[in-house]
Amino acid sequence: MGLKGFLEGGIASIVAGSTTHPLDLIKVRMQLQGEKLPQLRPAFAFHSHSPMLPPPSATTGPITVGVRIVQSEGVAALFSGVSATVLRQTLYSTTRMGLYDVLKQNWTDPEHGTMPLTRKITAGLIAGGIGAAVGNPADVAMVRMQADGRLPVSQRRNYKSVFDAIRRMSNQEGIGSLWRGSGLTVNRAMIVTASQLASYDQFKETIVGKGWMKDGLGTHVAASFAAGFVAAVASNPIDVIKTRVMNMKVEAGETPPYNGALDCALKTVRAEGPMALYKGFIPTISRQGPFTVVLFVTLEQVRKMFKDF
Repeated sequence: MGLKGFLEGGIASIVAGSTTHPLDLIKVRMQLQGEKLPQLRPAFAFHSHSPMLPPPSATTGPITVGVRIVQSEGVAALFSGVSATVLRQTLYSTTRMGLYDVLKQNWTDPEHGTMPLTRKITAGLIAGGIGAAVGNPADVAMVRMQADGRLPVSQRRNYKSVFDAIRRMSNQEGIGSLWRGSGLTVNRAMIVTASQLASYDQFKETIVGKGWMKDGLGTHVAASFAAGFVAAVASNPIDVIKTRVMNMKVEAGETPPYNGALDCALKTVRAEGPMALYKGFIPTISRQGPFTVVLFVTLEQVRKMFKDF
């Protein structure tokens, strides 16, 4: 199998990522709602005598956010950063899908043709972590390009493409900026891959094994939706923090808005409440469902096409 698993996973991931990109963009915009960085106190200043934080701004739902984007920026804005999505899926998802497939083949019981859930989760953690490290530059570029439209015109970065974003980040902020939030990206990817790929295989095996449905399109869709829900619930809090850390603007000579993931998490919870970590959950699940369905249905079809190669 080897390289074929990487190719199959890459094709399916690019198709899924591109078709669900508008939902991902809406999710990013929602995760950044209520963020008022200049007015935040240090995360650990619980007993500080500095002025109280302003009340959190009201959040809006995904449909309202989507309509506002179209009204203020045009329909094309829903695909802002799609070039970064394609590059991200090419690097990150191709790696994680391919590695998971390799590990699954090596760890599957040859007699029964199955792999214990614990090994599936372990394979997902390993594959997701490595894939995220490879794809982090594209991930940072994607978040910034998706979030750009919410900034005042004078503050927008106006990246022309994912490659322009990577070049300008390297020149203006240093090579290290391409791996900003990489710890969060790796952690999130490990959680997503372990919950998404492992649960899909587990749900699929259960559905077929119990005789509820045969191994076909219906089974693939049902297992995909279930896997998408599990992945969304598990990953949303770390996804919110990742989005904010990657999107923060660091000016020369000024203190960064966040000093890391924990600092960002504490500031977010203090300023906006614990449920702020589930901001964008509706578009997250709305995206994870279709994304996971498109991903695995496409993957199963690509595997059929390539089975003789």
